[in-house]
Amino acid sequence: MKITDMNTMTVEVPMRRAHNTGVRATQRIFVIVRVQTDRNITGYGEATVLKEWGGSHMRYYGESYRTVSHVIRDYLCPGLQGEDPFAIENIHTRMDRIIKGHPYAKAAIDMALYDIMGKALNVPAYNLLGGLVRREVPLCHSIAFMLPEAAVAEARTVVEAGYRCIKIKVGLDPLRDVETVRQVREAVGPSVDLSIDGNQCYPTPKTAVRILKQMEPYNLLFAEQPVEGVDAMAAVAKSVDIPIMHDEGAWTPQDVLEIRDKGAGELISLYTTKPGGLFNAKKVAAVCEAAGFRCNVNGSLETGVGNAANLHLAASTRVVSLPCVVPVTAVEGRYPIPFTYYLDDIVKDSFEYHNGALVVSDAPGLGIELDEEKVEKYGVR
Repeated sequence: MKITDMNTMTVEVPMRRAHNTGVRATQRIFVIVRVQTDRNITGYGEATVLKEWGGSHMRYYGESYRTVSHVIRDYLCPGLQGEDPFAIENIHTRMDRIIKGHPYAKAAIDMALYDIMGKALNVPAYNLLGGLVRREVPLCHSIAFMLPEAAVAEARTVVEAGYRCIKIKVGLDPLRDVETVRQVREAVGPSVDLSIDGNQCYPTPKTAVRILKQMEPYNLLFAEQPVEGVDAMAAVAKSVDIPIMHDEGAWTPQDVLEIRDKGAGELISLYTTKPGGLFNAKKVAAVCEAAGFRCNVNGSLETGVGNAANLHLAASTRVVSLPCVVPVTAVEGRYPIPFTYYLDDIVKDSFEYHNGALVVSDAPGLGIELDEEKVEKYGVR
């Protein structure tokens, strides 16, 4: 089998409500990649681009939908035509030789190749990633910046719908942060896991330590990336009892080794996108396991294409033992729970939701079917 062509489609699916964080706006414009082969098998992937977001101290760089479309159209597509989609390591090597960086563009192609391989073999993508570890992927619901009262109302709603884990965005207003954590903990009780995500927004380790110590009585599962930089994270990790998770600072296996060597935390947020796709994400996961780090799979509010890849990664990776921060994919008119992030999706079917978890599909490849009418409807020109 050979790759014959690939093209991109840009979409913006309407959001149910704003999802404000400390570092980026809520506009969500994504690139869907279609990879075609000479066996008439087509695969789909997604670049969940974030131009405002990158590694600590600009170690990595943001990508916009225009950047991704340009890189795929003008560099990666010409360089990969004629390649065997099953030669996944060779393809990643070729992509890295063609252009350095740009992991979101590469991740979209990688996902599409796993979709193709699964369809060709008539197996779900998780069987190509190590096999099924868990059929149901427990979820953690992310609460954006809002008043404490609104956060409490949303937390109660998702707990009633079966969620057992909640993450609260923090980092811009310390008083609001501590008060929101307090009120949400009191509202949901001790049996629901509660965590916070600073998105590197606390200005110094001392600031972060002071605020996290005020949150320690509320039994947080972890504090995600309160400050920027591995040395700053190490200073925080050594000063508080709350487990520290790395997100913006953990993209590659080398990042994970540096975090371990500097004693900068205990947990890693694993993505399909930051390493450049599913293939490289499994490498990051292996290093995390060897280093003794637990992981979740974290996302960036993907559409159903990217979220399918999230589920196949989580379902096939043992070290992913924490609830995953990924969307509940649902098409218009069929919301399995309140507070889905989007009012619609570009895949034809909602994902199966069961008591706070998403069920990974057994269909071949990523297990999704693109709704071409929705792609056209939500297309960005």
